[in-house]
Amino acid sequence: MALITRVSRLFRADIHAVLDRIEEPDVLLRQAVREMEEALARDEQRIKVLTREHEQLVSRHRDIQQSLEGIEAELDVCFDSGKEDLARALIRRRLEAQRFIQFLTRRHETLGTTLAGLRDRVGENRTQLESMRQKVELLAEDEAPARHEEARATPDTSVRDADVEVAFLRERQKRGLS
Repeated sequence: MALITRVSRLFRADIHAVLDRIEEPDVLLRQAVREMEEALARDEQRIKVLTREHEQLVSRHRDIQQSLEGIEAELDVCFDSGKEDLARALIRRRLEAQRFIQFLTRRHETLGTTLAGLRDRVGENRTQLESMRQKVELLAEDEAPARHEEARATPDTSVRDADVEVAFLRERQKRGLS
């Protein structure tokens, strides 16, 4: 039983070694870098969108707050002149505005938390991406000498048809003049 287990482990190890060679780690690494760059670009775009939404929330909050101040002044006028119907309508508007401000405040907090987390993730991803880029550069440097040595070992010996014709004409000319 132990012998079968050992043989199966050796067989799996050999298969994994073959797969590792087939997979071409430089290609996989470059693909991983491209995917990381795409994910980073998507996250940065999302940060821009969320930042814009965050700014709009702040602006909207400021506008509603100014509207509430105007409602307070109008309420004073309504109560001074005894117009309770108008005062009720203004109080309704004030309550709606206050509830909307509460909603905006919650959304602002949620958005702030999301933005902070996203910015942290983008920072970490940038660090990882830079690390991956350095690995790609190192791998490219390691492969460059190997390819250069291969080029020396197998020089380009291909001969074009035009080269053969020119050499043939020279030889024929030499033999005709001799």
